Amino acid sequence: MEIDWTLAGVAAAWAIILGGAGGALTEIGEWYHNLEKPSWQPPDWLFGPAWTIILGLSGWSLYLAWSQTDLEFEHIALATLFGTNFVLHLAWSPLFFKAKRPDWALIENVFLWLSVAALCYWLSGYSGIVPWLNVPYLLWVTFAFALNWKVVQLNKPFGIA
Repeated sequence: MEIDWTLAGVAAAWAIILGGAGGALTEIGEWYHNLEKPSWQPPDWLFGPAWTIILGLSGWSLYLAWSQTDLEFEHIALATLFGTNFVLHLAWSPLFFKAKRPDWALIENVFLWLSVAALCYWLSGYSGIVPWLNVPYLLWVTFAFALNWKVVQLNKPFGIA
């Protein structure tokens, strides 16, 4: 199989931009440190490497799925699914860290989870490893939802000056 370097660049850019923007939009400052968090929250340093691996695998799934078809409607579906996921993934950090609204981020997390579940569902029609590459993403977003929910539960209400 010959490598399509343009497609590889697009898939890599998708993952790199998401990971980089997520990191840039995450402010681990006084407000965050003062939040009560559950005892089962991973250490802060783990999130960067976890997201790097997860988004790298997802970008790889984009590359492999796109490479397995020449059908325009499938390319449109893949672009729509990954594009929607891109927007929803980018929206979480500003809601949680910039707006300081974990409650809003929790609601947004439902839509992010649905976008990852849609990727898993759609990619199940492809062969090889493709269907499995977004499972870690789905599991991590599920865990992130539980963590976000617990932070809301421990610290509510939000938005009161």
